[in-house]
Amino acid sequence: MDSTEKNEISRRKFIKNMAITTAGLTILPSYVIGGMGHKAPSDKLNIAVIGIGGVGNSNLKNVKSTENIVALCDTDWKYAKHVFDENPNAKRYSDFRKMFEEMGNSIDAVIVATADHTHAIIAAQAMAMGKHVYVQKPLTHTVYESRLLTKLAEKYKVATQMGNQGSSGDGVRRTCAWLWAGEIGDVTKVEAFTDRPIWPQGLPRPSQGEWVPETLNWDAFIGPAKMRPYNSIYTPWNFRGWWDFGTGALGDMACHILHPVFVGLKLQYPTKVQGSSTLLLTDSCPTAQTVKITFPARTSADKRVKIKLPEVTVQWFDGGLKPNMPDKWPAGKDLNDSGGGVIFHGTKGKLICGCYGVNPWILRPDGTVETPELPLVGREIKIGHEMDWVRACKESPESRVKTASDFSEAGPFNEMVVMGVLGVRLQSLNKELEWDGPNMRFTNIGENETISTVISDGFKIHDGHPTFDKTWTDPVNAVQFSQELIRHDYREGWLLPEMPS
Repeated sequence: MDSTEKNEISRRKFIKNMAITTAGLTILPSYVIGGMGHKAPSDKLNIAVIGIGGVGNSNLKNVKSTENIVALCDTDWKYAKHVFDENPNAKRYSDFRKMFEEMGNSIDAVIVATADHTHAIIAAQAMAMGKHVYVQKPLTHTVYESRLLTKLAEKYKVATQMGNQGSSGDGVRRTCAWLWAGEIGDVTKVEAFTDRPIWPQGLPRPSQGEWVPETLNWDAFIGPAKMRPYNSIYTPWNFRGWWDFGTGALGDMACHILHPVFVGLKLQYPTKVQGSSTLLLTDSCPTAQTVKITFPARTSADKRVKIKLPEVTVQWFDGGLKPNMPDKWPAGKDLNDSGGGVIFHGTKGKLICGCYGVNPWILRPDGTVETPELPLVGREIKIGHEMDWVRACKESPESRVKTASDFSEAGPFNEMVVMGVLGVRLQSLNKELEWDGPNMRFTNIGENETISTVISDGFKIHDGHPTFDKTWTDPVNAVQFSQELIRHDYREGWLLPEMPS
């Protein structure tokens, strides 16, 4: 090991382990400890960004002015070309595994903004290497992956953040303050919706492949999913509408819209789920769907919570569907605020907020609209969602102030989100599914039940009349099918770290 490498390891070890005496003074200026012969924990992090062609570039821009961007990775070098060009000093990769192999010792933190199905495998490996991670929403593709990232973050004591930036905003803090103070009483029902999708959904799988562009690493894009022929309909961006790569409108937007619901009502594991949708295809997410998730009565040790927490149902809508307007709704007021909305139904009124928890307000039974003046709860974040994660990376685990969407919260929350996906994909069982959260399994799917999904609707027009000749998959065991959705069987060569005990 040469002296440069030794210095680098010492620098990163210091950033990770430096003990700070007070949480209010966590980033020390270099002059305070410069005479000790150490570098300050406020020195720049070496950050790698994986998935840079889309939203990952926004995350990158929000940290690059103060930190070192040392490596960039994207499977599509044509889509990502402008980002590579704007960051000429960063080493370029098309496969994160090679990046970790070659540069692991010189990376402090990783931003993950790839397609949904590769979030977990990248973040898990990064955390097992001791790297701090920022992961775009949805945090993972499955329930098991969410549980795994939660436990890995705890084991390796790294700083974490999911990319649901509304969690760093005042709207969520205000919504929680009103709920916990009892402004609308006890809540037994919540309705939420998004105006997505804005990408193609409800499509049959392409019958023919295309030549893979020279600028695309198709094998790396497929990652842990089952290999399929390349088609330009899958990527870039359109991956969200395909089950193998995305989670549809629900996975994309529920992490923004349902966050104030999860934290405001102190939700834990759900107990039941049931979904329905427009035509459910084997490969593509439906054009519209609705899901009901039931949570049991809860207790909270948080002394700020002045309300009861009875059993509550959370109903989700997307694809043009949305809740009916409550009685006394202000005429002409649009429920859609910034891409969606939430209605908390309380015993003393309704609390409404927009996507990201923005602009909350209360509708009283007599039609009065109120915005109570109460102190906000939680920590005010002025430096932005990504930079708050950077702050946490530079604090020691012993004194670290958690980010707004630390995996200790984002992991269980994301389990709620992907539970909605399970409800939709298992809808043909025609019953409300009962969920054992601690053991991650459904308890009322019979051993001999089977499930089939539609490959193609076979739509044609003959003599002016529409006809349908649906093509179905062969029936498969429903228990096994559900277990694969809960925990994917990864493709050979793509492995997750073991679940910590």
